[in-house]
Amino acid sequence: MAPIIPVAGSSDSAADNLASALAISQVVASRTRRDRRGRGLRGLAVPPFHPSYRTRREIFDEAVVSYVSRLELTWGKELRGTEFAVEEVPPSDPSPWERGGVPLGRYFPAFSGAPSRVVVYRRPIEFRAEGRDDLLALIRDVIVEHVAFILSRSPQEIDGDYQL
Repeated sequence: MAPIIPVAGSSDSAADNLASALAISQVVASRTRRDRRGRGLRGLAVPPFHPSYRTRREIFDEAVVSYVSRLELTWGKELRGTEFAVEEVPPSDPSPWERGGVPLGRYFPAFSGAPSRVVVYRRPIEFRAEGRDDLLALIRDVIVEHVAFILSRSPQEIDGDYQL
């Protein structure tokens, strides 16, 4: 049976206040995981609503999805059938036309019934980004360059914020 917790301010003595504080701590302790070997309460280090709770992968994926959905509002009809994907790193064998450096993304045209696909590589982009704003700009630039290639347009036509 849970202890009875008095309403704050209803007791007159310090002993009663101490007893009510102990009763409250027992109720709180019973609702959390046990205190193993006196090392403190066990549980999440960061609450789920805190921004640092999300992983870098989740943040990156969310940024790609939000930008692609923004592009689909304008270019949805032209991009119908094109898939966008995120992979960790590019394959170790580069394509013959890719010289120098690690690609940040790739476009795979439709082939044998498979839809055309734009793949954005997370790790190379994160490595080049200096902060969150730079990360979002790099993601935008990579996607815009590939969409511009697909639609045979300039990147500035696809997104006015694109910078060379």
